Amino acid sequence: MATKALGFSVSLNDFSNRFGSKSQPISQKVRVFTLRCSAGKGERPWKTSDARLVLADGSIWNAKSFGASGTQVGEVVFNTSLTGYQEIITDPSYAGQFVLMTNPHIGNTGINFDDEESRQCFLAGLVIRSLSISTSNWRCVETLGDYLAERNVMGIYDVDTRAITRRLRQDGSLVGVLSTDNSKTDEELLQMSHSWDIVGIDLISGVSCKSPHEWVDKTKQNWEFSSKEPGENFHVVAYDFGIKHNILRRLASYGCKITVVPSTWPASDTLKLKPDGVLFSNGPGDPSAVPYAVETVKNILGKVPVFGICMGHQLLGQALGGKTFKMKFGHHGGNHPVRNLRTGNVEISAQNHNYAVDPATLPEGVEVTHINLNDGSCAGLATHRTMSLQYHPEASPGPHDSDYAFRDFVELMKREKANKREPQLSAVSASNA
Repeated sequence: MATKALGFSVSLNDFSNRFGSKSQPISQKVRVFTLRCSAGKGERPWKTSDARLVLADGSIWNAKSFGASGTQVGEVVFNTSLTGYQEIITDPSYAGQFVLMTNPHIGNTGINFDDEESRQCFLAGLVIRSLSISTSNWRCVETLGDYLAERNVMGIYDVDTRAITRRLRQDGSLVGVLSTDNSKTDEELLQMSHSWDIVGIDLISGVSCKSPHEWVDKTKQNWEFSSKEPGENFHVVAYDFGIKHNILRRLASYGCKITVVPSTWPASDTLKLKPDGVLFSNGPGDPSAVPYAVETVKNILGKVPVFGICMGHQLLGQALGGKTFKMKFGHHGGNHPVRNLRTGNVEISAQNHNYAVDPATLPEGVEVTHINLNDGSCAGLATHRTMSLQYHPEASPGPHDSDYAFRDFVELMKREKANKREPQLSAVSASNA
C-alpha cells in the first residue's frame, strides 16, 4: 500500500505576539514533524450499499444487507410493533412476505431461543431502518444477523422504511424483490416482481407439521400471569395451519391435552379421536386458496366446540357461509385496538393478517363479537358451538387483554361436556327408579 509523507512546520511567532508579555515573552520555537497517511485502496471501515429492494411499482431502494444473500421475491407488508421482532420473524403466518418494521431500531436485544414461535423462520425477508451494532439482553445468545444467516433469511437495513410504509398505505401491499446479486439488472428484478403473486397460493401446506404429535409444554412459571389453577382437563385437537407455539402453551396452561395435526388431516380422523374441542390455528396467505381446509371446518362444525384464530377465523367465516376479501395493506402489529361487542371492553391486540371476513355476507345466526376500531373490520365471530378471533389472544403485546379467550374456549367445552352428561344421568336415574 503506497504512502505519502507530508511535512508540516508550525511557528509560534504570532502566538507570542498576541499572548506573550514584554516582561515574560514566550520562547519562540519551530517544530517540524512528518505525518504519513495511506493513499492506497484499503477497505472502508463501514459497510456500503450492496442490496436492492425493487417494488412492483417500479421504485428501487438501495440498502445494506445482513443475514443471508441471494435473490428473493415476496409481498412487502409493514409491522408497527415496537418490540417482539423475534416473535415476528418466527411467526409462520409471514410465509411469502417481506416484513418491514416501522420501529427504526432493530436487533438491540439479540436473539434467544425461548421466544421462538415456530421451528424455523418462514418469512421471505426482513426490512429495517437501523441494525443495532451491539446487543444488550441477559437472555441473548446470538445476534439477529447471525440468526437470519443460519436460517437462510435475507435482511436489509439503512433503507427509508417510513417512505416505503407511506407508499404501502397509499397504494396497498406490493410485491417486491430483494437481491444482493449485482449481475441482475433492475429491469430483471422488476420483471420478477410482476411475475409473482401471493393471491391464490396455498401457503399453509408449506408451514404445517407433517404428522400428528402431542404438545405438553405450558407457559413457563416465571412468565405465567394467570393466578387461576386449571380445573378439568379437556382434549383439544389443534389443526396446524402455521400454529404459533404460544397458542399451544396457553391452551396447555389452561389444562388442555393437545394433539396437533397437519393441515390436511381428515375431519373424520379428528372426530375418531373424540376431542372435547377443535382449534383451527393461524396461518399464512389466502383462505380462498385452501378449499380443503374450509371443507374440514364444515365437517367438524356442530359436532364439537370450535375455536378459530386468524386463518382459522377466516376459514370458519367461509365455512359458515360468509366470504373473505384481501385488505389494502392488512393488519400487522402489536397495538391494534379491538372492541368486544359483548362486554364493551377495548383490548390492545397483536394482529397479522391480510384477509378479513366480510360480515355483510354472513348468514343469520352468526354473531360478530369483536370489531377492529381502526377500520371497523370484523375481528371475532360466534355461534352456539363456535368462537373465533381475527387477532392473537396469546400474543400479550404488553397487556394480557385477550387471554380470556382461552378461558372462554375451555368454558365452551365444559358446557358441551355437561350437556352430554345430563342425558346420561337422566337415563341412569330412570333405570334405577
